[in-house]
Amino acid sequence: MRARIANVLRKEWTLMARSPSNLLFVAVVPLLLVGQALLLAWLVPRFVGEGLGDVDRLRTLLLDQFRFFVLLIPAMVANVFATLSIVEEKVTRTLEPLLATPVRTWELLLGKILAGAIPALAVAWGSSALFVLLACLLGWEAAVREAIGPAWLVSVLLLAPAISLLSFAVGVIGSSRANDAKGAQNLAVLVVLPVFALIAASVLGWVRFTTVGTLVLSAGLAALDVLMLRLAVRLFARESILIRWR
Repeated sequence: MRARIANVLRKEWTLMARSPSNLLFVAVVPLLLVGQALLLAWLVPRFVGEGLGDVDRLRTLLLDQFRFFVLLIPAMVANVFATLSIVEEKVTRTLEPLLATPVRTWELLLGKILAGAIPALAVAWGSSALFVLLACLLGWEAAVREAIGPAWLVSVLLLAPAISLLSFAVGVIGSSRANDAKGAQNLAVLVVLPVFALIAASVLGWVRFTTVGTLVLSAGLAALDVLMLRLAVRLFARESILIRWR
């Protein structure tokens, strides 16, 4: 079982490595998010004047909100990779030999989900570390200590993996059911909308994501990940793909 999933992972990562444009997208998008967040925090004095207390509070708020922007990284990466992982193989007919092997459907789909979720999560964690490092180098250590609390860490270390798996699970479902890449991406983009809703709810003060609340949300999304994998297996018409795309 592990060997079959590992084979799917190697195959997917080999295909990803052959697409420089997609790899560039994965590298550029997180850097843009980090740069945008730091730029807004740096421009705070221009918005609120020179009141030290107001500047620190607003800067701390912006640094705290970055934990939600991190969630956008796997969701956006999934929109590129997961949606194409099966559609392209159906079109190029490279999926047929794989389906003819003893690999089980759930192993195939889990391998495809992990193949995208693992790099996306690594990029998200790397971006978080880079963000904190640059914020400290800019002299905002006090704001960083105030913002980077247990809730921030739980969001990055637990909520981000749950979002990453969910994003790629939805992307794989869309890719397996769609006839072209555009149709698959239309479904995968739905994952981005709840992330934007989280950001809006937190910024507007409608919901306060405490440590316990973030843990509960992470656990709920983890359970949803399992359900989405089961749904993906159920919707994956293996025999139909072999016959229809010959």
